[in-house]
Formats: sequence, structure tokens, C-alpha cells
Amino acid sequence: MIQTLDPAEITAFVTGVTSGFGKALARRYVGAGAKVVGTGRRADRLDELKVELGENFHPVTLDVRDREAVLEAVAGLPSGFERIDVLVNNAGLALGLEPAHLVDFKDWDTMVDTNIKGLLHCTHALLPGMVERDRGHVVNLSSIAGSYPYPGGNVYGATKAFVTQFSLNLRADLLGKNVRVTSIEPGLAETEFSEVRFKGAADKAAKVYENVKPMVAEDIAESIFWVTTLPRHLNINRMEMMPVMQAFGPLAIHRG
Repeated sequence: MIQTLDPAEITAFVTGVTSGFGKALARRYVGAGAKVVGTGRRADRLDELKVELGENFHPVTLDVRDREAVLEAVAGLPSGFERIDVLVNNAGLALGLEPAHLVDFKDWDTMVDTNIKGLLHCTHALLPGMVERDRGHVVNLSSIAGSYPYPGGNVYGATKAFVTQFSLNLRADLLGKNVRVTSIEPGLAETEFSEVRFKGAADKAAKVYENVKPMVAEDIAESIFWVTTLPRHLNINRMEMMPVMQAFGPLAIHRG
């Protein structure tokens, strides 16, 4: 039987814990005995999680797009939370499904700043400590949208392709170090994701999951928990997952 890591020995830094995958993962880690530094922009939700999860959860109100704020947050971690073993770059979003020639450029900016630059800010702040201690794991939330294009996925899919390739390149850079890197690439999962994409239009969001059983946040959280508690000599490079009722579409042909 494989000997997994003791979660009580893990301190995780998880971005975007105020909803979806991040919230489910914070609950999974703390429930198993790990410590979690949980970041998010919504202080009220962080306060609620602190009440729920207790002393093993340290909330940090943070917008990962702000590099100086990320550096300050990492430098200011309290005793017992300062040695990060696992970084989960979960904060991210999609905005809109318009074709590229009709999109609001501000939406592109927000996706690039959050999905790419926010991930880079956190990685650059925490990776040196992992390398110095010769112990760590960087988990980046990508998406099947980074591998399979679809109409309206323009910049969102491109940001996730970046996340996947950046993860693989980190693995190359870290050869010889005991620091692991994993790209997690989910398909259809029901969270607040679609409500954010459609800017609060709950009816549009609901149609995304209509008449199908999608994955849920706990499914993704369990997958991340698994890869980060495997023995330290094992690295899962990429993990792609979909609900059973999702697969691949045919190539598109426009017949004029």
C-alpha cells in the first residue's frame, strides 16, 4: 500500500478560497489536519471561513493582480504559517463568450491580469522558499479550455494554455529540486464560474449545467488533495478531468 504524506505536515497557500474549488479545498485540507493560508478579495467570506475552519486557517484579504500586495502578504505570514509547502494557484475567471471582434477589451485585461499575472505573482513570491527548503509543490489550476478551443473561449482559453505550459516549464527549471509542479485541467464543473462569466446573469449560468451532471468543487478539491499528498518522489505533471457526460466535439465546418 502506498504511503501518502501526513496532511498535518502540510501548510498550503490557496488563492481564491471565497468560492468554488478554493473553498472546497480549504475545507478538505483543514479537515484532514493541514494548515491553510487562504486568500480572496471578499473579506466577509474569509471571515466566515475563519469561523468555520478555526485556528488552522489563516485568512488574507488579497487581490493576486497586485504584485506588491502579494509580496507583503507572503512576507507578513504569521508564525506557523510562514513555511509554505503547497501553493495552489486557484484564483481565476472567465468573462464573456463573445467572439474576439465583439469583446470588451477590459474583460481580456482582467483575465490576463488574474489568470496569468496573478499566478505569476504568487509563484514568484513563494517558489524561492520552496527551493531553499528543498520541499514544495506548486499546483496551477488550468482548464480543458487550454487544450480544446471553443467559440468565445478566445483569451480565457489562451490564458489556460499559458498556465499549462508554464507548469511544464517550471518542471524543467526545477529538475534536481524536490519541488513538484502539477497542472490541474478540469472540464465542466458547477461553481460560481458561469455566474462570473455572465456577470451575474443566473439564468444564463444555469443553462450551462442544464440536464447534465457536472463535476462539483469537491471533486476538484479531492483531486488536488490526492496529488499533493502522494509520496514526495512522485509528481503528477498534468491531470485532465471531465464529467462522464462531457466529451470532444467535431471539427467545425462553415458551409456557405
